[in-house]
Amino acid sequence: MFFKKSLQVAVALFLPFLCVINANAQQTTKVFLSGTDFEHPVKWDFMCTAGSNSKQWSKINVPSNWELEGFGEYTYGRWYKELNQKEPSKEEGFYKHEFQISASDKGKTIYIVFGAAMTDTEVKINGKSAGPIHQGGFYEFKYDISSLLNYGGNNVLEAHVSKHSANNSVNAAERRADWWLFGGIYRPVWLEIMANENIAHVAVDAKMDGTLNAHLDLQNISQKSTITASISALGSDKIIGTHTFDVNAKEQKKAISMQFPNIKPWSPETPNLYNLKLELKQNGKTIHEITERIGFRTLEFIKKDGIYVNGKKIIMKGVNRHEIWPESGRSTSKRLSIMDVNLLKDMNMNAVRGHYPADSHFLQVCDSLGIFVLDELAGWQNSYDTETGSKLVKEMVTRDVNHPSIIIWDNGNEGGWNYKVDPIFKDLDPQKRIVIHPWSDFDGWDAHHYPTFQTGIHRFVNGENVFFPTEFMHATYDNGGGAGLEDFWNHFKESPLFAGGFIWVFCDEAVKRVDWTGKEQFDSKGSLAADGILGPHREKEGSFYAIKEIWAPIQFAPLSITSKFDGTFLISNDYIFSNLNSCTMEYKVVKANKEMLYTKNANSILDKGKIEIPSIEPGETSKIKIPVGANFFEGDWVEITAHDQHGREIYTWTWTIHKGDYFAEKFLLKKETKAKVSIKDEAASVSLISKDVQVAFDKKNGKIITVNNKNGIVPLTNGPTPIGMIAEVKSIETTIENNAAVLVVNYIGGIKKIKWTMTADGRLKMEMLALKDAGANNGFDGAFFQDKVDAFGLTFDFPEQGVESMKWFGKGPYHVWKNRIKGTTYGIWEKEYNQTIPGESFENMILPEFKGYHANLYAAALKAKDNNSFKMFSASENVFLRLFTPDLPKNAFEGTYPQPAFPEGNISFMYEIPAMRDFKPLEHHGPHSQPSSIRIKSGDEGIQMNLWFDFRVEK
Repeated sequence: MFFKKSLQVAVALFLPFLCVINANAQQTTKVFLSGTDFEHPVKWDFMCTAGSNSKQWSKINVPSNWELEGFGEYTYGRWYKELNQKEPSKEEGFYKHEFQISASDKGKTIYIVFGAAMTDTEVKINGKSAGPIHQGGFYEFKYDISSLLNYGGNNVLEAHVSKHSANNSVNAAERRADWWLFGGIYRPVWLEIMANENIAHVAVDAKMDGTLNAHLDLQNISQKSTITASISALGSDKIIGTHTFDVNAKEQKKAISMQFPNIKPWSPETPNLYNLKLELKQNGKTIHEITERIGFRTLEFIKKDGIYVNGKKIIMKGVNRHEIWPESGRSTSKRLSIMDVNLLKDMNMNAVRGHYPADSHFLQVCDSLGIFVLDELAGWQNSYDTETGSKLVKEMVTRDVNHPSIIIWDNGNEGGWNYKVDPIFKDLDPQKRIVIHPWSDFDGWDAHHYPTFQTGIHRFVNGENVFFPTEFMHATYDNGGGAGLEDFWNHFKESPLFAGGFIWVFCDEAVKRVDWTGKEQFDSKGSLAADGILGPHREKEGSFYAIKEIWAPIQFAPLSITSKFDGTFLISNDYIFSNLNSCTMEYKVVKANKEMLYTKNANSILDKGKIEIPSIEPGETSKIKIPVGANFFEGDWVEITAHDQHGREIYTWTWTIHKGDYFAEKFLLKKETKAKVSIKDEAASVSLISKDVQVAFDKKNGKIITVNNKNGIVPLTNGPTPIGMIAEVKSIETTIENNAAVLVVNYIGGIKKIKWTMTADGRLKMEMLALKDAGANNGFDGAFFQDKVDAFGLTFDFPEQGVESMKWFGKGPYHVWKNRIKGTTYGIWEKEYNQTIPGESFENMILPEFKGYHANLYAAALKAKDNNSFKMFSASENVFLRLFTPDLPKNAFEGTYPQPAFPEGNISFMYEIPAMRDFKPLEHHGPHSQPSSIRIKSGDEGIQMNLWFDFRVEK
């Protein structure tokens, strides 16, 4: 067999395969006319009717979306709403490609197969129609072209692709949607060449006990034949079992049943796969064979109970995902599928949903790495008509039915279903998977979208139907992906009817605009498609790590290491199937160099080793233990890292060994000096003066006016300003204590007093006492604090311009919100200044973001130009460092909430920070998203915040 223009890709990519299939001619031969994916394309002749580079023949890479190749016009699916366009782009594309086929293939059955094309596709072979125009942009379709080919000579393939369908229901289902609308042949095109008498298709139901039921479609069986079925484990040539079945002449449908011993079932935790080989034989000779990759697993859908896989009730930790890549649109590759599924697994997810059938290679990777899949017939708030929908369901189920990863069929989205096509799914599926209507409480399965925490008048936690929101949370500008998730998840798990949920959405759907010439290259249509946990090139935003910790199958009970710590941790097993003793754990006791903010010295490991994990079945809790050696308390923090049975990291957890006062004492450099301190008291100000540092305070408001060191001014000013309370200066006192200059500022209101101490070597200590005097001067019955406190602490002004980097000890490296602390760990972190806006800074997306709230500050060095560098230390626990205010997105549509309001100032030290919302108000979120309240009783000693500042010049 020889193909003219397809020869290059066939030889380069499939030479080994071609050698095999030519040696085994009874197998179906698959030969690509296009490239295998957008990364390995083949050029075809092409002409576009409108938009860029139109009305002239040229070349185009196939597969591709033509917009990304420089043709036509980009359109986003909300053209009719936020974008205020009268109509979407409607250009058409004409493709032409020549190939040759051997004369020896005459008499065989030959199909041309299109992986998918957007949206209406008319196919001709040698000028003759291959069949009816295909309508629907997400589905694999094929034509029998055996009678149209010129065997032994040239053949011309022509495809006329209309971006806008002639079928209004297709446009309504696929092209009035919250996603990009593309055009073109964006999945591969290939020939399937098989014997005239053949096994056209098989649909299997393979149970966990080794039972296998298969439904075969047969073609052109001319005489009595047999079907031989055999099984081998993937990667092995060893045949586990063989069964033979008789087939009558002209038989078109055949159901066979068999049993195989010692089968290892498929699950997301142990995705065991097998090759099912089916041979059609006549007189002992194989005339056609196919091999199908399958997994054995048993599905049970029990209403008012749950979804069971292999006898275990499951909870799906899922995400919604678009097929998208910035440089190629919907045209992807197996490399990207492997990357994406690995990212799902790295977030400790076990499930995924799409708005349309994914690429076959994505489903194959879900099979092999272990992910539950909800496979969806497209229909974004509008459905296909019955005739079209029926055809597309058949194409979808026919292609996907044997994937063990697929456990549920979705019919449309958010009202985009046609009830009349529901039965077709089950007619074609021997596994009888359920059919759901995503966002609907339908047929006993509640998939309600974007529930509030309080959702529950006889549904969800308070209902009687199994529930799993197929969309919840919302990650626009990295807000509601991980923020608030822990509350929702724990609340839903209170019900035995909870079967999981799917976060919106996996990644930002920004695409490269080849028609743009300015600095901006990537387009997410403002806030419409900027809703990913990951960036468009799969950059990891903060929610990635929050989800990774919250959904980790190992959960640690809360623990604070004190002098009584004996090395014991309490852990729970949140797997569905696996015992925790299948995992591995290692610990480290880490000691930071005491001059880590002043030098580049590395951390040291005082102790490390493996942790023995006892038998802990799913749902059980037990103890693990690390040794507490003689030098354990010389360390600063403990790390425990867990890996699953396949070697994938589950998470790294950390605990500090000491508290803030210890770390402030350790990390703040002290210098021996014989210099004396002094106090300069003037009419409007008072200054604390050491040899190296002088700080002036305003007597009227108690705020810093200027900070000077040997090189000049350090511009930290206008603070401390109270956040979340009101305080007025009552009086000030100054004194010299133990060769330290002391200023005490007494307040009326939320703050009792702030004591400033300048040491002889130039260190400045701040000790605040707040929330002390209940009822005094009406301070806590009047207007001295906020009733609902979403921000509380002290703030200062500091210029952002010239800031270069920060190095710190605390939780990091990502910034946090009140309801998204998870995903950060203790360590020594460093990051350079950046102005990244998740969901918008696509041209220069530096992560983690520099600005925002940082949890559990102990020590930090802010590096800036022009003598603006200084260091800060917290001797108190649970202090958040607010580092400037993240920039707001410039292209967001009205109604978007990229972040809560930040308090005044630029650098703040806070005990309470705001929570992040998605597109629902915070009142609809859980308890960790709500503002705090303050209640002070007479006799309470108040709360303290103790900070140190080092403004000295480094030598």
